[in-house]
Formats: sequence, C-alpha cells, structure tokens
Amino acid sequence: MSIDKKYCMSSYLAFRYIEKDDKNFYEGMKHSNIRPVPEKEKTLVKTANEIDLAIERKFDGLKGKKLGIMLSGGMDSAILASYMHGCDAYTFRFLDGKFQKDELFRAEYYARYYGLKLHYVDINWSIVEKNVEAVMNAKCAPVHSIEPQILEAALQARNDDVEMMVVGESSDLIFGGMDQLLAKDWDFDEFVKRYTFTDPKDVLVDPANMSYLFERYRRGEGIDYLQFMDDVFAVESSSSYLNAFGVAQMPYVDPYAGLKLAEPLDLYRIRHGEPKYLIRELFAKKYPEIPVPNKVPMPRPVDEYFKDWEGPTRPEFRKDIDINRFTGNQKWQIWCLERFLNLAEGKSFWGG
Repeated sequence: MSIDKKYCMSSYLAFRYIEKDDKNFYEGMKHSNIRPVPEKEKTLVKTANEIDLAIERKFDGLKGKKLGIMLSGGMDSAILASYMHGCDAYTFRFLDGKFQKDELFRAEYYARYYGLKLHYVDINWSIVEKNVEAVMNAKCAPVHSIEPQILEAALQARNDDVEMMVVGESSDLIFGGMDQLLAKDWDFDEFVKRYTFTDPKDVLVDPANMSYLFERYRRGEGIDYLQFMDDVFAVESSSSYLNAFGVAQMPYVDPYAGLKLAEPLDLYRIRHGEPKYLIRELFAKKYPEIPVPNKVPMPRPVDEYFKDWEGPTRPEFRKDIDINRFTGNQKWQIWCLERFLNLAEGKSFWGG
C-alpha cells in the first residue's frame, strides 16, 4: 500500500472512486471497493420471464426476514416491489416534495399497487451535511452524492426494524440501461472525454494522468467500452451502496446483481429507443395499466445545493476555476473532495 494523494484526488474526480486498491490519501487510511459477484455464481437469463423467475427465487431465499426496499419512480425498483407485498418501502423526497414530482408520484403508485407501506425519506442540505462525514470516514475517500441520502434511508429503515434492504442498482449495467454510453461505437478519445466525470486538469494544480485506465481497454483507435463499463462503472456505482449501507450496519441485497445476459446486448434495440428492453417487457407485465417510464438517475438536487457556491479555496485547487461552468454533479465532486481533505487534516469546512 502506498500514500499517493495526487493520484487519489485525480482518480476520484475522473472516475468517482479510487481505482487502484493500493493507493490511499493519507497514512492510516485504507479505502476498499466492492467485489462483483463472481461470473460462475451468476444466473444466465435471456428473456423477461427468465428474469422474473430468477428474481422470484432470490426472494424465496429471503423469506422470514423483514424487508425494506429503496423505491424510486424507475422500472428496476418498481419490478422488485412486485415481489414484496406488505413490506416497507423508502422513497426520497426533496425540497418539500417539489423536486421531481413525477418520480415521487410513480413511486407512490407502485407502493399502492403492491400494498407496500411507504415511508418518505426527506432529504435537504442539512441532512447531507450531517451524513457526509460518516460516509467519507468509512470510505477513507470522498464520496458519490447519493451516499449521504442512502445512509439516511438505511438509518430510517433500521429504526423501523427492517432486517434487510432491497435495491435495484445493478439493472442498468446488466440490461443495457446506460443508453447514452451505449449509443455508438466510440473512438478512443471520444469515450475518454465522454466518460470522465470531472477532468482533473480543469480543477487541480497538479493533476495525475488518468489515461492508464482507458488505455487498458484501447482497441486500436477505438475502445472496448462494454468491458470498461463492466469492470469500472460496476465497481464505482455499487461501492456507493456498499459503503452507505455499511455505515448504517444495514444488510442489503440487489436481486439483479447475480444475473447475466445469456446473449450479447442487442445494441440495435438500445440505439433505437429500447434501452433495457427485457426490463421494459417485465415492467409491462407487472404494471400493464401504465406506460413504461423513462430511465432517470437517483434524484438529488445538486444544482440547487450548489447554486451559490463560489468554489474551492484549498491550495490543491486551481485559482482560476470558473465554478459556474461545472454541472451540479461536478460541483459536488469538487466540494466533496475539498471537504474530505479538510476532514482528513482536521480543518474547518465550507458551510459547516
């Protein structure tokens, strides 16, 4: 293990996690990433009905536990809700319910449809600030913007005596939900620009070169973006759930995580308006009366949170940053990295 703050800052900005397991920010810290389900343990599926049966078998193995579900307005958790009649459901509500009302309305509909007991998890900036240090301390790194709110939901569920939470996080990656990343066969440089969350060169005084990870998947002038997503995005995304639920000491399960398509993704269908075509078919089976919803990320009003933020002040950050050119999600990363560095060095925080 080595201490390499320069690398860790750049890796977090570029990929939203510290990709190298043996690199850490400071002495005494050891970050850890999730280990995906081994290939030999996965269940092969090729139809919506096979997905349905595989998930049903997974829930059969959970009988006897008091279950809760992270219920959004999307397809993945809505499908899982269909196996959970009578269980507790936890739905995020932001800005007094004014943020993404359609998403909230659909989650309420799913809960009524399958007789779930719906709990709102109200999230505001004070909740985020209250929880962010706990998830950063546990991860030994800055975190994804969803982690403080996942922690809040997990703590609420634990107070309700829920024994295990159910999430549908892996479905997008497995079944072709990342439609913008699957939209074309990328040139190498195009994909690097498209996938990099925040370019370290735009933010840091002394950035590390993150091209090594993309180079691992280079194929001539192109890139094996499917394998990149399986290897890189899967770890980044799932590690956020692992960390937040771990802080709450709440066991969780993702019934999609143990599934694998028996045939290659039908990229033609995805590129012609049918992302997650098998999941869409299964959703229509579970909710025949309503249209299949469009995919939306887990909501978090980062644009609102950071609309008045003036940017970082630590010496690691460039002085000429025009903070207004960054998206809300990028501002979160920059803010969170600075807050983590302050926390690790025992200094005061912006707004804290």
